[in-house]
Amino acid sequence: MTFQPSKQVYSGKIRELTLGTGDKAVKIGGKAVYSFHSFEGDIPNPPKIAMEVWDKDPSADWPEAAKAPFSDVLGDPAAWARKCVQQYGAEMIVVQTKSADPNADNSPAAQVAETVAKIVDAVDVPVVVWGVANHEKDTEVMRMVAEKCTGRRLGISPVEEGDYKQIGAACLGYKHVTIASSPIDVNLAKQLNILLGNLGVNQEDLMIDPTTGGLGYGLEYSYSVIERIMQAALTQEDDKLQQPIIVNVANETWKCKESNLTMEDAPELGDPSTRAVLMEAITAVDLMIAGADVVVMRHPDAVNLVRNYIGKMM
Repeated sequence: MTFQPSKQVYSGKIRELTLGTGDKAVKIGGKAVYSFHSFEGDIPNPPKIAMEVWDKDPSADWPEAAKAPFSDVLGDPAAWARKCVQQYGAEMIVVQTKSADPNADNSPAAQVAETVAKIVDAVDVPVVVWGVANHEKDTEVMRMVAEKCTGRRLGISPVEEGDYKQIGAACLGYKHVTIASSPIDVNLAKQLNILLGNLGVNQEDLMIDPTTGGLGYGLEYSYSVIERIMQAALTQEDDKLQQPIIVNVANETWKCKESNLTMEDAPELGDPSTRAVLMEAITAVDLMIAGADVVVMRHPDAVNLVRNYIGKMM
């Protein structure tokens, strides 16, 4: 007898939104069931993989395994973005504005925005711009980025409770997608979505960043929160949580200790390149299963593993 899986009836649906413009614009969200449960209902858009690009040379901060695939372009963010798209098949680019960090380079906002604009012009895929979670600096940078990239429908992140009025208004004025970031808490995520709605941000222009914990560094907390957001959205008809979710996987997994230990430091952990790639891929897959619609990744080998997984599951 043919196996017939039991099916659940869902009363809610994740909203669909579009990032970018033109032929390479990407539709995100839209699922009416839990992730990969296509046997239960409609999943019009599979999860998307975005590859990250830093706005500065990260050589001093990255292990050799992370630098190797991009060694020829790490000093040129626009060329780096093109390589991600043309050679590694990135569907989206996430620009990490690391140079803006007041505790590090503290580059002027105008300089950061100019670099972001060059990256946006260098590729034809959607771009998300990720700040440094400093309210004052992110507000200054994102306002300039939003204006310089008018008409490109970027994703702007993180928009937090401490700066949502300023950055949210810039997203509204220049027609970009707002990415609401809250610290691994369902109620805080909902509250911020309500505040942005009161500001005037349309639900079709809003994504959720629930904050990401990497494998071994809080993954279970992120998984649980994303899962609970999905449950509220799909089974409890909570329309304030029916937004697509993006997770900044690369930034978390590659800064942890295990991703940076060499073979000499930890021979018992095996090949460092394989170890770090698997930590990134496992984190991405787990959070997609929980409900993430976009995973931000770094290493091409990890991207390929996750891309193959999505292909098989869909």
